[in-house]
Amino acid sequence: MWWLDGGRRRWWWSPVSSVVGENGVDNGSNILEGGGFELVKWVVKETWGRSGRRILDYTVYTGALGTAYLLFKAYQITNNKDDLYLCSEIIKACDTVSRDSRQVTFICGRGGVYALGAVVAKHRGDVGLCDQYLTKFKERLVVDEIINSGRRLANKGRCPLMYEWHGKNYWGAAHGLAGIMHVLMDMELKPDEVEDVKGTLRFMIRNRFPSGNYPSSHGSESDRLVHWCHGASGVALTLVKAAEVFGDEEFLKAAIDAGEVVWNRGLLKRVGLCHGISGNTYVFLALYRLTGKVEFLYRAKAFACFLHDKSQRFISEGVMHGGDRPSSLFEGIAGMAYVFLDMTEPSEARFPGYEL
Repeated sequence: MWWLDGGRRRWWWSPVSSVVGENGVDNGSNILEGGGFELVKWVVKETWGRSGRRILDYTVYTGALGTAYLLFKAYQITNNKDDLYLCSEIIKACDTVSRDSRQVTFICGRGGVYALGAVVAKHRGDVGLCDQYLTKFKERLVVDEIINSGRRLANKGRCPLMYEWHGKNYWGAAHGLAGIMHVLMDMELKPDEVEDVKGTLRFMIRNRFPSGNYPSSHGSESDRLVHWCHGASGVALTLVKAAEVFGDEEFLKAAIDAGEVVWNRGLLKRVGLCHGISGNTYVFLALYRLTGKVEFLYRAKAFACFLHDKSQRFISEGVMHGGDRPSSLFEGIAGMAYVFLDMTEPSEARFPGYEL
């Protein structure tokens, strides 16, 4: 895999024996897990301790709720009730701060507070609080609106569904076609809606760059971004989902092709989930889960080991970027901690907040 160093492409390789042993057994999972738990402590200190438990940003994406999400992941591995309790306390604080927010999405809005709050309350055995969070979700004809608005904007074009955000028809997972198709595949769809989703994915596959990467938006000629938010990484996760849901060979092949782009170009200079190496690692974990092929497990662990071995030094030297919000889940170190912890059970790993 290629590492971009000062504008120059350098080949970085980790011996397979140091990453995956015989029969795909991980020789370094304890190291990654230990590193993950150390980072959890640092993230909690930076986002909860230093602030005096005051919350300025409550979101999963860059705020305190991302810390709660990470603590819940730690609890799932260790069954440490202290992690679950602290997670619950942070969620309650986020709930208070977010009450006047008009944002309703999971990653950047109140939806994340209610969803994570309900799950954590259930694990703590607090039925009343769980029900309280669940009742804050309002039933809406969401699927109908998504399909209808997509059809209206497509306006009988070659792509069955199209959407616009800030004046552009984005394709990525964060706020574009890949992300919307991913959500729709978790819903009960009518036969014609299924065909629209399939047709939209086929349109994206047909119109990818010759390199195999995907445009950030419709009509873009810039073959530059290989991120979860924009480019092959996020699209790959959606194509894996399509292969799982529909069972079509074309989606499996396209997902593997996108994974090749990530392997060759996805060792980025940032560490986070949204547009960094941590997020790109989940492409290989998803492909491993889908196919069972050890080569994808190797690639996931190669990316994770690169982060574990190199990121701290490279960030301190200015070679890598620790993120605009270094302690956050989607832009910073917390995302790296999350992927390290997910490596303990790679077949169960899911991109946080995106894969179910």
